[in-house]
Amino acid sequence: MSFDVNLVKELALKYALANAIKYNGKADLKAVMAKLMGEKPEFRKFAKQVKEIVEEVIDYVNSLSLEEQKNLLSQKWPEMLEEKKVVIKKDIESLPPLPNVNKFDVLVFRFAPNPDFVLTLGNARPAILNYAYKIKYEALGKKVKYILRFEDTDPKIKKPMIEAYELIKEDLKWLGIKWDEEYIQSERLEIYYEYARKLIENGHAYVCTCNTDVWKHEYRDKGKPCPCRELNPEVHLERWEKMLNGEFKEGEAVVRIKTDLNHPDPSVRDWIAFRIIDPNKNPHPYLTHKYGIEKAMKYYVWPTYNFAVAIDDYLMGITHVLRAQEHMINTIKQSYIFKYLGVKQPETIHFGRLRIEGSTLSKSKLKSLGILFNDPRLPTLAGLRERGIQPETIWDIILHVGIKQTDAIISLENLYSINRKHLESKANRYMVVINPVKLVIEDVYEEFQLKIPYHISYPERGYRIITLKPISGKIELYISRQDVDYLKRDKCVRLMEFINIEYVTESDDTIYCRIHSKELEIARKMKIQIIQWVPVHENVKVIILRPDKTSIRSKEISKDIGIGETYLLNLNKNDIVQFMRYGFVKTIEIDKNKKECTFMYIHD
Repeated sequence: MSFDVNLVKELALKYALANAIKYNGKADLKAVMAKLMGEKPEFRKFAKQVKEIVEEVIDYVNSLSLEEQKNLLSQKWPEMLEEKKVVIKKDIESLPPLPNVNKFDVLVFRFAPNPDFVLTLGNARPAILNYAYKIKYEALGKKVKYILRFEDTDPKIKKPMIEAYELIKEDLKWLGIKWDEEYIQSERLEIYYEYARKLIENGHAYVCTCNTDVWKHEYRDKGKPCPCRELNPEVHLERWEKMLNGEFKEGEAVVRIKTDLNHPDPSVRDWIAFRIIDPNKNPHPYLTHKYGIEKAMKYYVWPTYNFAVAIDDYLMGITHVLRAQEHMINTIKQSYIFKYLGVKQPETIHFGRLRIEGSTLSKSKLKSLGILFNDPRLPTLAGLRERGIQPETIWDIILHVGIKQTDAIISLENLYSINRKHLESKANRYMVVINPVKLVIEDVYEEFQLKIPYHISYPERGYRIITLKPISGKIELYISRQDVDYLKRDKCVRLMEFINIEYVTESDDTIYCRIHSKELEIARKMKIQIIQWVPVHENVKVIILRPDKTSIRSKEISKDIGIGETYLLNLNKNDIVQFMRYGFVKTIEIDKNKKECTFMYIHD
């Protein structure tokens, strides 16, 4: 076993405690494994051994009382106990009304992700818009339901990622989205089989054994029926049973829905509703994980996206579908199912694509990069969260774009600008010096006790006290190398929350100054630069990860190295603060023994 057993136990304990506290004292193996593998994907090849360790840890955690669980988590990982509530933007009245809402006693919306990857900013659009309309119409007194449905009926091309089921739910919770019902399509195969049989019996669908290329070029493209189409339904029912029993191999038979053979879009003509996927080659990951390989091997026949979606929208009573413009043809294909079922298709609203300037929201392209899904350089919700983007920012962007049919492009500058508004009031201010240069203030014979507020606009948050005692008439500080230029150019600068100093000389990479004056008003009148500083004898090492300076192909994220005030040691993991004149950062790690703090740069 070539992995760190102690690390597995530590991570398992952290996530088991957090999960148990969230669900009345009982941790769930699947949820804990998803979180652990999400953080350490390199453990996947040791899944069996890791699972055994996690099971032991969960047994221990579940033996504790809820109070004991909370105490233990509070001692070891206090940040995991913080319940961060998303402030959902309430001014959603500006969203245009949906068609025919008064025709329904209950409005039913759905968000239906494919769990082949975590959610991206593009996926957030339908998730938020559907939920925003839920809020809108509930406020108007309507009964509304929001359904989460995992569409995972392609175990071959869009193979589900086991961790994604839980990670997607974590993304939605982060956005403040709560769902009323949850479904997984791979668990509903028998339902789809039942409706396929009915459609075949009624002559609305048929089992086609034609060669695929021949069918496309000789029949579909020419608007002609293939030989299979007009066979008696009894023949097709026999073929259907053979498909289910594994008597046909992949590609030898498909179920087609009868449509208009002269439809202007050839893809609509007799589209495929079911195809064979050999479970020996591609067993369904979710079924295998949850029920074992024996059940996964049972299913040879899988519904296509359009068939499963249409049946579920009908059975779940979906009233309104909000989906991307790229699904317009799918809406047409699905209309045939509703027609054959004799029911009205849900009201469907299509909106344009969402793109990030200079990035991609394509899940296949993001997966091909070969880096973690929560890498702060990625436009996944997990990556944006890791970076320090606030869920309220995502809401602002999505509601601003709305349900326009035109494509929308979001610039990173706009994203950061919106996020900055949400961080300004939340983030306390601290002083950090990058590329430090020693500054000596001479001829000082008094002690300074400085009360520096955490946030000048919120005095109730308090302040920290930094005491500067002169030694042999000198006070020694560090300032950033770039600020030396201001000092030498203007001959004076103001040290933030301290005094105004004037340049004297420079020697051995040390700057010598003396006190010019103390009052802030004098600095303002002189229009001199105000700079941050850190005491020479009381400071901590600061490491700032800079994803914005790092190529997406790089394994290592660039860093800025500096020093900061010792009060940084009081921060907790995931705290967001502002380094004055540098930018907003998120706390990654605080090592009090080494006096070292690591942060993630968010934006300026």
